[in-house]
Formats: sequence, structure tokens, C-alpha cells
Amino acid sequence: MQVVLDKLGFGPGILDGRGGTSLTNAIKGFQESRGLRVTGTPDAATLAALRPYAGVRPTIEVTLDRDGMRGPYVPVIPKDYAEQAKLPSMAYRRPLEKLAERFHTTPQVLAELNPGVTTIAPGTKITVPNTFPTSRAYPADATPAWRATLASLNVEAKVPQAAKIVVDKSDGVLRVLDGQGRLIGQYTATIGSSRDPLPLGNWKVLHVSPNPDWKMNPKILKGVSDDKQAQIIPPGPNNPVGVVWIDLSKEHYGIHGTSEPQQIGRAQSNGCVRLTNWDAARVALMVKGGTPVLFQA
Repeated sequence: MQVVLDKLGFGPGILDGRGGTSLTNAIKGFQESRGLRVTGTPDAATLAALRPYAGVRPTIEVTLDRDGMRGPYVPVIPKDYAEQAKLPSMAYRRPLEKLAERFHTTPQVLAELNPGVTTIAPGTKITVPNTFPTSRAYPADATPAWRATLASLNVEAKVPQAAKIVVDKSDGVLRVLDGQGRLIGQYTATIGSSRDPLPLGNWKVLHVSPNPDWKMNPKILKGVSDDKQAQIIPPGPNNPVGVVWIDLSKEHYGIHGTSEPQQIGRAQSNGCVRLTNWDAARVALMVKGGTPVLFQA
């Protein structure tokens, strides 16, 4: 069920075959989109609505190739921002981390799926969650680097366009609506904190910045000493804002990815809206400059 919901744009978070808040949210979103009673459980009506996707295999065996395993990698990422700023990129630490994000899961889940595999190298056969998209025909104006990022994360190219984004603090989700107000996507998010609450109100998307760097500004960030110097953290999936920044009309606020996908919906943010890298990238394909964004409690 997780894999199907993920493909349909109702992100269950980490694909791990387990229940939890993110899966419950995904089921609720799917139910709402299909006009079903919203229970958050896979009841009979929900299973019937999912029946057309019964042929989707939850896992698939793949043979690792050299291109898919290619780096760069940064084996050790320091915690200090000044040291991070010296790195050439905030790349994955190792091939297993890259594979985990490609298949919308964690290294631990990949290890569970492949108990007999001791080497991750080109030619190795492994079992992975089936996150392969139906299309990688990404927008013509996407840069080669952004196309490569989208493909690496198995982001679906055939996505509907958003007429509005609604971020709801009460249930911790980001909703994507079409022009008729229908739900066409929903993703569990990390939304602000008591120290940096979500700025409620109506905003809009200004622009989308793929593979962004990130300015660590101690004057803005809570919990960072003012005597620290501002730093520019280089791009990469382990950048604090992940692989994409969707800039909003509220200054210093955006919708973005993360370096810790397993923490989405559990940790807190500096007021912004944080998604897994693969969900943030999908949302980035659905919005454009001017898309309305509502932050509500």
C-alpha cells in the first residue's frame, strides 16, 4: 500500500512496510481525494479503490550499475557550519545513502530487504521498494543538474499542476489542490516549532530554486549564537534545505527538502515547511511562481 500511495502522490514518508503517522496521513489523503469516508485505515472501501493498482509490485529486484552508483560522496559531514561551508558539496555520505533516497527509504530498510548482501557495488543485485516513475520527461526548461537530481530520486514527471498549496499545522501535512479545490497530493511535513511557529496566512510561491546552497544566518536562526559568522553551505542532498527550495512571499520562509528524511513529521523546523527530498522535488514540479500558499492552524 505504501508504494502505491507514494506513486499516486499521497506520500507515506519512508517506505518501510510499517504503519505510522505518515502512512495514516497518506491513507486519509487518498480517501479524501476519492470521496471516501476519511478514516486513516485501509477499510473495505479504501481497498476497493486501490484495487486497480493491485498489479503494482511493492518491491523489485535491480542490478546496480556504475552510473547509478557514481558520486561524488562526502564520507564525513561535520556538524559545524563553518566546516560545512568548506566542503565542495553536501553530497551523500556513501552509495547506500544515495540508494536509500532513490527508493524513498532508509539504509536500514534496504539492509532488511537484503539480508544476504554484504557488498554494494556495480553488478550487485538488490531488492528495493518499487519507486520507479512512469516517466522521466521532466520540464524542458529544467537544467541538466536538476533533471539528474529528479531522476536520481525517482521523481514522477507526469504530475498534475497545483492551483493552491495548503499547509495545515493541525495535522502536519502539506496539501496540493487543483483548480476545482480537489486534493491531488498530500505529504507529511515538519512544520515550524514552538520557537519558530508557522507564519499563518496567505502567501504565494515566488520561485523554485533547484539544488540550492543555503545561507546560515545567525541573526535569523533561533538557537544559533549571534557571534557566529554567516556561512554559505554548498548544495547537495545533505544540505539543510535538501535538494530544492520553494521560495515564498513571506521573507526567509520556504518549502524545502531535508538531509534527514526519517525525521519528517517528528522533528521541528525553523518555521519553514520541510519534506523528504523526493516529496519536495515532486511538489516543486507541481508549483510555479504565483501559486497561492495558505498556512493555517
